[in-house]
Amino acid sequence: MSSQTLILLLVVVLSNLNSISCLEFVFNTNFNSTNIHTYGNATIENSIVSITNQTVFTIGRALYPSKITTKQTNSTNPLPFSTSFIFSISTYKNLLPGHGLAFAFFPFDGIVGASSSGYLGLFNLSNDDDNKFKELKLKNGVNYQAWIDYEDSRINVTMAKAGETRPIRPLISEFLDLSGVLLDEMYVGFTGATGQLVVSQKILSWSFSNSNCSIGDALVTANLPSFVIPKESVFRSKGFVIGVSVGAVLIVVCGVVIWDVLVRKKREKREGKEEIEDWELQYWPHRISYQEVYAATMGFSEENVIGFGANGKVYKGVLLGVEVAVKRISVESEHGMSEFLAEVSSLGRLKHKNLVGLRGWSKKEKENLILIYDYMENGSLDKRIFDCDESLTLSWEEMIKVLKGVASGILYLHEGWESKVLHRDIKASNVLLDKDLNARLGDFGLARMHHHEELATTTQVIGTPGYMAPEVVRTGRASTQTDVFSFGVLVLEMVCGRRPIEDGKPNLLDWLCMLIERGDLLSALDDRIKAKGCYSDEEVERVVNLGILCACPDANVRPTMRQVLKVLEGTGLEEEILNVNLLERIETALNLSACYESNIEALVIYEVRKIMEVSERKFFLGGSMV
Repeated sequence: MSSQTLILLLVVVLSNLNSISCLEFVFNTNFNSTNIHTYGNATIENSIVSITNQTVFTIGRALYPSKITTKQTNSTNPLPFSTSFIFSISTYKNLLPGHGLAFAFFPFDGIVGASSSGYLGLFNLSNDDDNKFKELKLKNGVNYQAWIDYEDSRINVTMAKAGETRPIRPLISEFLDLSGVLLDEMYVGFTGATGQLVVSQKILSWSFSNSNCSIGDALVTANLPSFVIPKESVFRSKGFVIGVSVGAVLIVVCGVVIWDVLVRKKREKREGKEEIEDWELQYWPHRISYQEVYAATMGFSEENVIGFGANGKVYKGVLLGVEVAVKRISVESEHGMSEFLAEVSSLGRLKHKNLVGLRGWSKKEKENLILIYDYMENGSLDKRIFDCDESLTLSWEEMIKVLKGVASGILYLHEGWESKVLHRDIKASNVLLDKDLNARLGDFGLARMHHHEELATTTQVIGTPGYMAPEVVRTGRASTQTDVFSFGVLVLEMVCGRRPIEDGKPNLLDWLCMLIERGDLLSALDDRIKAKGCYSDEEVERVVNLGILCACPDANVRPTMRQVLKVLEGTGLEEEILNVNLLERIETALNLSACYESNIEALVIYEVRKIMEVSERKFFLGGSMV
């Protein structure tokens, strides 16, 4: 139900009259047609002026019969005035209340040019200005007394319930210079209007004087008629009946809900104890409740999907105020459980700045296995190479920074932890970039670990085509050198901006071989990196050489990740990489290999010769001196 408004407003228009006289009148519930003139829908009922009734879209106006002097003779200074009136605003049953009434000065009588509804029979659309109004909530039918005093360009408006002492502090006190806008003589009185919203607005008493500031004290405030709508019996009201009915329903519903919650909690507590398995204590017991994960991802909303894995979707979420990535693995997928256990058993215990942090895990019986990771703002390296605007393409310096980070993470897996960890699926889509473009190696679903002195026992051919070393394809046996091979392919992929295998094109190594045969190796550099500049031809050759060496068909020829990182960090090539015997080892290995054609052999031998030719020189790599 809308608020009822009392609007106290002075309306003035320019004019030029010269007469002056003192005026004073008091009407104490004794209005009649001689001392007050009514217009529009206004009426006089039982010596009380009724401005509006329940008729919609009407205007009511009640004015003193004659104009009053508002300015001093031969002066622009307005006369002071004091007025007080007792009014009542009440609602009608089953009707919405609205609008209000106004005390005003008028240049003419009648209601010509005024509009109903919110314009109060005072204005129309041409002079609409909400900033002129001061609103009070007065819709309860109680009798209120208002005092308005104007003197020395200051207007004070005070209000209280009828019969109470006039407050010392005015409700409104503003400077208002009327000298430039008042006519010499004007009508004074009240106006109001109804629209679709209606109220009953009545004036019970009224006093006015332009010389006596205490004229309001002459109004009689005792034994006035009351227009407060009598309240119905609470027990018979519709609200009471509805309230009781709704309350009863709510009590029943709440009882059912509480019972259901208690039963669920008891069952979940019992099931929770049953769900704790041996592997949870053996590997990493950092479980996060399914309810927390569900809330963090907004119920696994499709709007929060940021990627797709081999066995499920990846969602963005907020857990305890921190952004996280949530991988949801289906238990129905072929490798879902093995991927889940591999991640928890390996990544859950590994801590390195270049590995994606696993914050915890969760699962829901017969539905999903869930892994929660640190959120990487810049997404996967694969998208940054192949699926982004040219302006977001990595520069040469950024590319070297990423390669250093990936190499550092792999070195930690191979040598830096208590067990040797084989990632077995190093590729661009498994490298993530944080907000500062620091590389984080992730997706340990295929990872295996064993003691440093042991060899891997797995013989299953597993990995991503194009990144798998030849010996994995032949025997299924993985080693640290198979990870080095995958890293070499990643190096060449980043430099060239080409995937290892693309439909309708030669594979990446064959293509590089053809460029070397033509003596045009530098054209292999991604055109987008070329456009950014800040590299040298020698740098490009060094990095391509390193990638080809890592991707050598013979695992014995490939460098270790420690040697690779030394090259990338510019601390110098290990002697064993540049040893003269290295060329002979590569030639022998390639002559015995049946997995690569002669052009690939020539490519690897050529690149190693290039490395050896410059072994005595200094060169720049990624902004560092080697």
